Amino acid sequence: MSLHKLWTLAWRDLGRNRRRSLLTMLAVALGLALLMVMNGYIAGVTEDTLQNSIRLRTGHVQLRAPSYEEDTLSLKATDLLANPEELAARAATLPEVRAATPVLWASAILETRDESPGIQIYGIDPTSPIYEPIRVAMVEGTFLAPDERNGILLGKALAANLDIGVGQNVMLAIADADGQPSEGIFTVRGLFATGIPSYDESAALLTLAKAQGFTRAGRHASAVVILLHNQAATNRVAAALRSPEVTTLTWEDLNQIFLQTMQTGLAFYYLLDVIVMLIVAVILANTLLMSVFERIREIGILGALGMKRRTILKLFLLEAGMLGLAGIAAGIGIGSAAVGYLATNGIPIGDRAAAVGGSTLALGTTLYAHFVPGTFAALAAATLLIVVLAALYPAWYAARLEPVVALRAE
Repeated sequence: MSLHKLWTLAWRDLGRNRRRSLLTMLAVALGLALLMVMNGYIAGVTEDTLQNSIRLRTGHVQLRAPSYEEDTLSLKATDLLANPEELAARAATLPEVRAATPVLWASAILETRDESPGIQIYGIDPTSPIYEPIRVAMVEGTFLAPDERNGILLGKALAANLDIGVGQNVMLAIADADGQPSEGIFTVRGLFATGIPSYDESAALLTLAKAQGFTRAGRHASAVVILLHNQAATNRVAAALRSPEVTTLTWEDLNQIFLQTMQTGLAFYYLLDVIVMLIVAVILANTLLMSVFERIREIGILGALGMKRRTILKLFLLEAGMLGLAGIAAGIGIGSAAVGYLATNGIPIGDRAAAVGGSTLALGTTLYAHFVPGTFAALAAATLLIVVLAALYPAWYAARLEPVVALRAE
């Protein structure tokens, strides 16, 4: 029997019980749409959090002294880079590099009348393009000038918690490079709001020269942070800058905890994907089995008229394929609309939830989905495969019916 005739028979059979066929198609569509939303949302959260970390904290590549320990933010001369300006200049000559700048990190206590929270000092070069996201995020006051002597920038969230405003003086207390306690008074020049609570509630920015003088670190720096034009060039740039005198770290090394956490979490989401597909498979198999039981006499007649078992098998597989393809088309439409909405509006989670991951997670207050066409295409193909596999047993059952037995069925 020609494919056209099989197609006509399959279309007619699906139209016999339109409600059941539509509900089955809807189950396939909603299952695929749900898979698209889940995977698009996870991809968006992962990518946005990673990019937030890269632009605000890590850059794409960092150069550090081999003995530097990030957990302690050491200020010892042996743990710092002795020639950060030279290293930054060398990195800047590479065509893949957008910007390279030294940075000095230090732990400090911001002393106020009522509270004394721990914060992290960033000694930065205000002219570097790397800190453009902070400049853009300024909501009050002005950004640091290159010759700033006593100015400091604070996150708006941190300032609000401590009731600090622009123009006020604040006191910072640190343990300097010699391990001695040191205090300094700084004037708040401006407040920034990056939308990343874990950063806005813990970061204080000084000029690099002032931070070096305040911590007595001399001309040393904690690291050279490098931002690239294209993230794909990371390994190439890291290889070009690798030397025995420094440790070269990529964005993957610097965000390893987050990446490992997401990798562990993905196993759970893969399990959810499988569960959704199995539910769709059960619904489809049930629909086709009901169709077989309702049409046993018809199958017997077709067999008695000479239709081969292989053709009957193809007929039911074609019905399943038609339901699957229609459901997948509808699912792609529904899923794309849902992902588009989440990509535009996101899901607000608030400051507290965004800050729950601490400094290891640069979560924003609103989480957005991303379109990932490759993943969506793979999900559509997997859904079609599951549909066909789910139809194998009902189709095999129908093909194995003996015409004499089938004709006697009531």
